[in-house]
Order: sequence, then C-alpha cells, then structure tokens
Amino acid sequence: MKTEVSDQNIESLKKQRNLMKGVAIGYALVMTVAISLALYLTFTRQNAYLLAIVPVCLIVMIPILMRVSQLNTAIKNRHN
Repeated sequence: MKTEVSDQNIESLKKQRNLMKGVAIGYALVMTVAISLALYLTFTRQNAYLLAIVPVCLIVMIPILMRVSQLNTAIKNRHN
C-alpha cells in the first residue's frame, strides 16, 4: 500500500479515507465503552489508576484523525 498521498489516485485516496473513518468510528466506540468501564470501576472500587486509560485513549486517536484530515485535504486539492 502506498503511504504518500501525492503518489495515489483519487479513488485510492477516497477508499483509504473511508477505511480510516471506519477505523476512527470503531475505535471511538470501543474506547467509549472502555472509558465508561474504567470510570465505573474507579468510583466503585476506588482504583484511581484506572483513570490513566482516558488520556492514553485520546492520544492514540490523534494520529488517526490527522490521517483522515490529510486525506480530506488531498482529495479536496485534487478536485480543484
């Protein structure tokens, strides 16, 4: 799979964008459940170390969203 945006055609970019959107949505759903469970366990069992999951989950989401943004920009530039 090509990683450089400039080397790909528009169909490939759209396919990759849709894939990354699906990954982002799936990850967000799984992490919502994980964070909810961590918060529940933190308050019921007073395990504050479970709150460390929250910033890690958000940090992992940043590269996914950056890639989607990069693909959207490349697709927009190719249409103009």
